[in-house]
Amino acid sequence: MGEHIIDNYEVHVCMGTAGVASGGTEVMEAFRKAFEDAGLPAEIKERNCKVKATGCRGLCARDVLVDIYVPGKEAVTYEHVTAEMVPTIVQEHVVGGEVVKKWAAKDDYYDFYKHQKRYVLKDCGKVDPDSIDDYIAHGGYEAIKKVLKEMTPEQVIEEVKKSGLRGRGGGGFPTGLKWTFCRNSPGDLKYLICNADEGDPGAFMDRSIIEGNPHDVIEGMLIAAYAIGCKEGYIYCRAEYPLAIIRVKKALKDAEERGFLGKNILGTDFEFHLHLKEGAGAFVCGEETALIASIEGERGMPRSRPPFPAVKGLWGKPSNVNNVETFANLPMIILNGADWYASIGTEKSKGTKIFALSGKVKSTGLIEVPMGITVRQLIFDVGGGIPKKRKFKAVQLGGPSGGCLPESLLDTPIDYDSLIAAGAMMGSGGVVVMDETNCMVNVAHFFLTFTQRESCGKCIPCRIGTKTMLDILARITKGQGREGDIELLESLAQDIKVSSLCGLGQTAPNPVLTTIRYFRHEYEAHIKEKRCPGRECTELVKFEVQEDACKKCGICFKVCPVNAITWEKGKVAYIDKSKCVKCRECIVNCPFNAID
Repeated sequence: MGEHIIDNYEVHVCMGTAGVASGGTEVMEAFRKAFEDAGLPAEIKERNCKVKATGCRGLCARDVLVDIYVPGKEAVTYEHVTAEMVPTIVQEHVVGGEVVKKWAAKDDYYDFYKHQKRYVLKDCGKVDPDSIDDYIAHGGYEAIKKVLKEMTPEQVIEEVKKSGLRGRGGGGFPTGLKWTFCRNSPGDLKYLICNADEGDPGAFMDRSIIEGNPHDVIEGMLIAAYAIGCKEGYIYCRAEYPLAIIRVKKALKDAEERGFLGKNILGTDFEFHLHLKEGAGAFVCGEETALIASIEGERGMPRSRPPFPAVKGLWGKPSNVNNVETFANLPMIILNGADWYASIGTEKSKGTKIFALSGKVKSTGLIEVPMGITVRQLIFDVGGGIPKKRKFKAVQLGGPSGGCLPESLLDTPIDYDSLIAAGAMMGSGGVVVMDETNCMVNVAHFFLTFTQRESCGKCIPCRIGTKTMLDILARITKGQGREGDIELLESLAQDIKVSSLCGLGQTAPNPVLTTIRYFRHEYEAHIKEKRCPGRECTELVKFEVQEDACKKCGICFKVCPVNAITWEKGKVAYIDKSKCVKCRECIVNCPFNAID
């Protein structure tokens, strides 16, 4: 065994939420034991040999993901790794020098990253989130050093303005301009708040950043605090993110011990104290005034604006709220320069955006792409397209309050203004892909159900209006729709948008409005023909096999959980309706759309 094997080898094990849930802890221990059994040290700091935990690298469905770095050779990624596979990987790959090809990632794994531009996420999967030394070794805290040694607060704000960075929490307001309002507000005490609430179903962008590289967010907050003139700050993170909270707590403790937080930071007169506030998980607390109320110990409910938080925020003091991804962009803007950052993206939407890609797409997960990439590129190049040879139907962008765009708008650029013009929005970054088996009326019902339940109830348009819309949608999906329901939904939606107090109510009708706008024919089929084109509303589905479409393959027979389908080789399948529980497994799995 050559000396080169022992020097500088590294094993990176994904220990994000998905990695841990898939057995990452057991895989870590298995690697340590396998190295020990092979006579290799699992930890030699002075020679940079280690088995270390890292954050999420995006393709969560392939966890546990493991990267093997052996000197003089290309890094190799293994997917779906279990503890039982580890001894073989160590003996054959690290010791023997031969990649275990049957477990190594294939081309589609690398295709997932090929069209991405990972800047915010560049160190997720490389940095140990529990090690401040590892963060520093990867260039961490160099940006705040530059700021404190070379820049005035005004220069920092101008650099951020020049970069074109817009808030990544959903609204897209220019970050530097927002900071200016807070800095110019009178008062010695000001607050800086990181919104890590992230309540969108299926969204895990902010959680993954915090879990994978918490010091990056802390450093971004230090830069913002210096620019605005804040001495006190809060990270507001929902308690439903236990791993993120554990890592933030440790990162805050380590940063304070190393002199990056507290008084006289890095030997200057700059002072900043950062606290963690755990939220109870209310979606409405993603709205900044509701979040502020929650920190104050009040019920999380939005407040009328003006005054805006920049003038009167936390405990009545000027406050600035940005989300996790916004703060994570700041260190690289300071280190690489505003011009570099502004060269990425489009004229009015600079930089990259992180999305949680889910739904009917081959490669789901966390992605980071430059602003201006089209919806088509996002779904078919990065996501790999639609599985099971299905046809694309729609994509919902912007979280539960986003809009649903049809195939005709696949070439829409992903930037703040283009998406709003199409009826969707950037939001915090949720992307849900739908195929021909999805019913757009049911999709609207699903998302409105969520926003209606999460309404704080403070204002009548949101509290009563969304409930009324939901009742109408429920009737339609059950085959009880009436003439005029579509027009009533449109009228209610417009009233709710213009009269609701906060962003939750103002955007809640978007899924309904866009599905009516682009898929009105599906609403009409439900109401006039008592038929569901997507065969998703079970009360409108016959659950009969169409003889002319059936290929006699028996797939429906194999997937039926209650043995309600009779099939013999070479014959058309038959569904016994007395046994059928309408689970839709036959519809979802039939590749020929033969079930009506």
